[in-house]
Amino acid sequence: MNLSNSKFFGYKRENGRVGVRNHVVILPVDDLSNAAAQAVEHNIKGTMALPHPYGRLQFGADLELHFRTLIGTGSNPNVAAVVVIGIEDGWAKKVADGIAATGKPVAFFGIEGHGDHETIRRASQQAREFLQAASELRREERPLKDLWVSTKCGESDTTSGIGANPTVGNAFDKLYPHGVTLVFGETTELTGGEQLVAARCRNDEVRRKFQFVFDRYQEVIQRHKTNDLTDSQPTKGNITGGLTTIEEKALGNIQKIGRKCVIDGVLDKAETPTAPGLWFMDSSSAAAEMVTLCAAAGYVVHFFPTGQGNVIGNPILPVIKLCANPRTVRTMPEHIDVDVSGITRKELNMDQAGDKLLDCMFRTANGRLTAAEALGHREFVLTRLYESA
Repeated sequence: MNLSNSKFFGYKRENGRVGVRNHVVILPVDDLSNAAAQAVEHNIKGTMALPHPYGRLQFGADLELHFRTLIGTGSNPNVAAVVVIGIEDGWAKKVADGIAATGKPVAFFGIEGHGDHETIRRASQQAREFLQAASELRREERPLKDLWVSTKCGESDTTSGIGANPTVGNAFDKLYPHGVTLVFGETTELTGGEQLVAARCRNDEVRRKFQFVFDRYQEVIQRHKTNDLTDSQPTKGNITGGLTTIEEKALGNIQKIGRKCVIDGVLDKAETPTAPGLWFMDSSSAAAEMVTLCAAAGYVVHFFPTGQGNVIGNPILPVIKLCANPRTVRTMPEHIDVDVSGITRKELNMDQAGDKLLDCMFRTANGRLTAAEALGHREFVLTRLYESA
């Protein structure tokens, strides 16, 4: 596929970023505000609440990550406007101010001193105004470099490393020369293959940052006297699918960054990249957690290769699922956007599979709903570092 003059149709936002969706989000700052946020979603059809269980008595780096994730989620180019609701004015304002820095329409409401009824009334009025304004926005033609693409795999098996994951790698190799901003992560699932990732870093500084975040993860394992990740890495599903060690899983995971891409930088969790290229984000391998972090970092389309089958979606980041396992494609067809099982039957080569994924990417960017979107999968899972104070 020749991508030299490729375009897509997206929504240009106030800060120059381009989204492929046009959501109006009702964003609770804390778990106590979920009910009010969901009531506003019920009142104003077409808005989307993002309930979650955290936000009270977090501290330090955990609290910083909480705010960075919420602000990043609201700032994502796939979001047209945001209504923030918190139990306290102070934290609600902090999140709203962070989102407002992008120029995006945002308003905040605190529940204390007003109660649910009054807060829901005021927030619903504002949400309606935002929704009607967003409904008048129109897509415009944009260059390929304005598209930010993330990837993470899930429920991997032996077909992942030889089929679906290298398909993503093929697509990344084709996108990278055109200035597309890409990201991969899953720190835990690089174990045993981390030296291969380090060798792909652009320079010593990037390599040093990558090694730091990888070693930091290893130190956590050692501190808790966990010499292996039995039942977690590889998972029972991975083992059933034929992956017997974390090293096997890592080698398959690394296939997603292709053969030609260079790792240009390293990101902390939910951190936004500062330039085009391929970035590594320190992240959990838990599917919903990492996809949420990618959305918070500003990515607008996600590639999700799966072997055994995974149902994940995200509220604001369209998740394109691809699979090379013929059985999974047959038993879970409603969850698969791109069938590349022809690779395992020698009916499809890797270049053709990559083009097939890119074709779905353009269709998704132009407005076609992914399987997860059509089925209503809105997994929004925040990453937590510590227990509450």
